[in-house]
Amino acid sequence: MNDQPLVEVKNLSISFHDGKHLNQVVRKVSFSIPKGKTLGIVGESGSGKSLSSLSIIRLLSKAAVVESGEILFHQQENKSIDLLQLSEKKMRALRGQQIAMIFQEPMTSLNPVMKCGEQVAEALRLHKKLNSKEAKKKTIEWFKEVELPRADEMYNAYPHQISGGQKQRVMIAMAMCCNPQLLIADEPTTALDVTVQKKILSLIKRLQKRHGMSVIFITHDLGVVANVADELLVMKKGERVEFGDTKTIFTSPNNPYTKGLIACRPPMDYTLSKLPTVEDFLGLDPSIQISEFIQDLKVVKSENTWSEKQHLLTVKNLKTYFPIKKGIWRKTVGHVKAVDKVSFDVRKGETLGLVGESGCGKTTLGRSILRLIEPSAGEVVFDGIKVNQLDKESMRRFRKRMQIIFQDPYSSLNPKMRIGDAIIEPMKVHGIENSTKIRKEKVIDLLETVGLEADHVKRYPHQFSGGQRQRICIARTLALSPEFVICDESVSALDVSVQAQVLNLLNELKSKYNFTYIFISHDLSVVKYMSDRLVVMRGGKIEEMGSAEEIYRNPKSEYTQSLIEAIPKIA
Repeated sequence: MNDQPLVEVKNLSISFHDGKHLNQVVRKVSFSIPKGKTLGIVGESGSGKSLSSLSIIRLLSKAAVVESGEILFHQQENKSIDLLQLSEKKMRALRGQQIAMIFQEPMTSLNPVMKCGEQVAEALRLHKKLNSKEAKKKTIEWFKEVELPRADEMYNAYPHQISGGQKQRVMIAMAMCCNPQLLIADEPTTALDVTVQKKILSLIKRLQKRHGMSVIFITHDLGVVANVADELLVMKKGERVEFGDTKTIFTSPNNPYTKGLIACRPPMDYTLSKLPTVEDFLGLDPSIQISEFIQDLKVVKSENTWSEKQHLLTVKNLKTYFPIKKGIWRKTVGHVKAVDKVSFDVRKGETLGLVGESGCGKTTLGRSILRLIEPSAGEVVFDGIKVNQLDKESMRRFRKRMQIIFQDPYSSLNPKMRIGDAIIEPMKVHGIENSTKIRKEKVIDLLETVGLEADHVKRYPHQFSGGQRQRICIARTLALSPEFVICDESVSALDVSVQAQVLNLLNELKSKYNFTYIFISHDLSVVKYMSDRLVVMRGGKIEEMGSAEEIYRNPKSEYTQSLIEAIPKIA
């Protein structure tokens, strides 16, 4: 390792001005970034990990105030500058050329009305002073470097015309095209499938080695950071909790918070009765190691108990096709077969996991079962009732028995409606309880059931964290006392610590109310933990089906095997 790091952050404190007061969100944080190495920064949402990195590239919002500290950037030829003291003009010249950033969500970071190639070429013209022809040639070279298919065609493609993984590669090309010394990657793989994530992580590592740059990798996924980072910074509520060699921290963490973050990720090699949470470790003796704590939680998962249970849902040859229309008369020239001749059943009280990459049809299948999307053909039978033959009014009444928890809790809640009213609304629609007073009492009971407080009824969705909003959506689902619930990527956007709490809650509710679940996710570790059986989907069809334990231990399909191998492992 080089004696002098590339960047040193010393005693950094950042506050936000709310109009009256300064609220400190980062408190005297210090860390360094080694030359040619990767620093991983982990922590829950609100820990200050993104803010600390954004301060290096000076992209903090106008409401943010850097109260103290210095950020020393050690350039070549032993020149050192404090980035916080640079003028905006000098910082602009440095940004993109020597320090670049890959943002979390490529769709919102790319200009939707500008061709992908032009967005990269613009950076080359600005920082490298290339003419248009040279910039285009260099952009296409970079598209090949980041392994984009059909690089010439990709130059002229708009962001909405390419996949999530391809958009992320365009962002990497844009960040790398000026050969920066430091690359800041802020949750660059959070929204991607495990297989795409594995390819993107390998790509970043190859580019780092080839170009000798330093990388800051920000994530809440401990499995990812264990595989990419040389050194690790753990943050909690704006403070540094632990900092040092990644392997040392993962094998023998000192801080209870770090232990909690590592332990709350669903394990693949054994089964736990419940997932540990960060709170479980905070009150423990610091000398207690993770292995000691989880020993009492290990269980042997009962297999084939589901085979004796009564069928609640049967899906037969279900098809959901979307027409492809072309030409001035919008003639149908073909179909996208999102769900293609899918058949399976779900037993009462069972959790059936539905897993596969984006575009495999798992979400369309879930919505087709509930007729939120009308299937093209096939049969859905729920408790002896043919769901696809119900008329509109009968289906509306029937939905009380079959509910869905959506992926994004914020967009599935009305931002103008207090959460108490949001939970009462479905009760009114379905005529549950006959007085406003009883309904309000039930809302308070539901909020307390999902771990929230009675006085939360008057708050709006934006006043809650992501995990709290997901709990509100679960409470709204419980309000109808359904028998069957589809969880559609309902924990994929949550921190691992919050994810553990929500998964434990869903299992507790299943046990308490005898729920039957279909659990949809692209994260096989989460699906394996939650499910009795697994259905693996690919291209609208079922690739493999069987018990969760058996599929993990002995996958019959190469595709399933690739999904399992792509899961980031801590050890």
